[in-house]
Amino acid sequence: MPDGNNGKTSRRMIVRYRGRGAQVLIYLGKLLRMFIYQNDWKVLPMAALIAGLVGMVIRKRMFINMEGSLMGAFALVCVCIWNGCFNSVQVICRERDVIKREHRSGMHISSYICAHMLYQALLCLLQTGVTLYVTRQVGVQYPDQGVVTQHAIVDIGISMFLITFSSDMLSLWISTLAHTTTTAMTIMPFVLIFQLVFSGGMLTLPQWSEPLTKLTISNPGLKVLAAQSRYNELPLASIWNTLISMRNSEVGGEVTVGQIMDFLGEKNNPTVKQIRDIEIEQYLTVNGLRKNLEGSAGYQSLREKEITVNLTYWDLLRAFRQSSGSKEMLSSTVAGNLTLGDLLDNMMAKDEMKEALGEKVLANTRFGDLIDMVLTSGLLDRYNDTPVGGIKTVGDLIDRLAENPDIRNNRDQLIVLKTTLGKIIDMFGEQKVKAVVEKKAAEASYKPEYENTVDNVMGYWGRLFRFVILFVVLATITLERVDKDKR
Repeated sequence: MPDGNNGKTSRRMIVRYRGRGAQVLIYLGKLLRMFIYQNDWKVLPMAALIAGLVGMVIRKRMFINMEGSLMGAFALVCVCIWNGCFNSVQVICRERDVIKREHRSGMHISSYICAHMLYQALLCLLQTGVTLYVTRQVGVQYPDQGVVTQHAIVDIGISMFLITFSSDMLSLWISTLAHTTTTAMTIMPFVLIFQLVFSGGMLTLPQWSEPLTKLTISNPGLKVLAAQSRYNELPLASIWNTLISMRNSEVGGEVTVGQIMDFLGEKNNPTVKQIRDIEIEQYLTVNGLRKNLEGSAGYQSLREKEITVNLTYWDLLRAFRQSSGSKEMLSSTVAGNLTLGDLLDNMMAKDEMKEALGEKVLANTRFGDLIDMVLTSGLLDRYNDTPVGGIKTVGDLIDRLAENPDIRNNRDQLIVLKTTLGKIIDMFGEQKVKAVVEKKAAEASYKPEYENTVDNVMGYWGRLFRFVILFVVLATITLERVDKDKR
């Protein structure tokens, strides 16, 4: 009997501890069985539910404008951090007694942590795939072309996986620090708040807190997703939307004639230059001027007057030009600084008109008949599109008005302006104003850290991966002290 007992004792003491690699496979198999039989798979439908809710919020904003893309990037970072943190926050502390016993029996902590690392990487990969699939199904329009790979959704998927995985490893470390699941779940909300508040993207942080953003996973996560959404290439729509909501708001004030003319005379001002360069196509041409005159009451009255003497057309026009009774009409401005008298002088000076004006005018002819004869002769047809008085653009007209004595004498006269913002927008054209506002606002909101370049994206991926390695090392070091627990 003693010999038998001694034999059994010696057999119990001969224990062959497996190597680190073999232990990794053993614990990995254990974790996969727990995934199936202990309902750890439930994290996947929870990830799908969260992705669906977030996707329905950001689907009409992300990848469309600057603020929508930044908000969408922040929302996806929240999803990834949430998934990663709650994957592993309880996995160590809930079996701490088992770990302590197995460690004393020969389990390598590094093998145990490595097995968890591989298992959690697989879980994070599945959650990332579910999140991308669900958000795409609810209407999030991911870009086609990626900057690192050929497909943007692959680039974004890598970023989301790294954010989720690094958050998972952070929680794994917290789980090694906490001795109970209650303690771990109490710590986790503070970790989440710290990650989201100090992400450095959505909230404006005071200067002293800027270094804290380097300690967060959310900071490189937000920046890489914003870069991949092409933030700097999109318009900033919030300012335009604010302007549209204020269409009926009244704007106004007092301004002098001189201030208006000085503003319109600023040829180096890009906005004014666009106005000044507008070509005047109808009103200040010979044909446009004729139509304008034909619509005036003075012109209609002149047409009814009868000519009772046998004169040439030249004599008639010259007599009309020199008549004291016609001075008021001749001095009337028909376009810019061009008067009716100037128009007659120009016409009488043309060689083509001399032969026609030399013909005799029959007695009892109305002045309107005389004008019709000149117009129907076709003599002026070739000049229909000729600008009158050298005025071709709005700028020419403004310069002529600035030289007008009446304008100069009334430069200090106050003009009360009162209109609505909508009328000002309509005056310049809504689409043009929208394009200018969104472009200028986007230029002012440009951020180099959101540039969609290979170096930028790869740099953020490197920061996230370094977080993974850091938390794995910290978790291993912390758990190595499990034998010193006083529990």
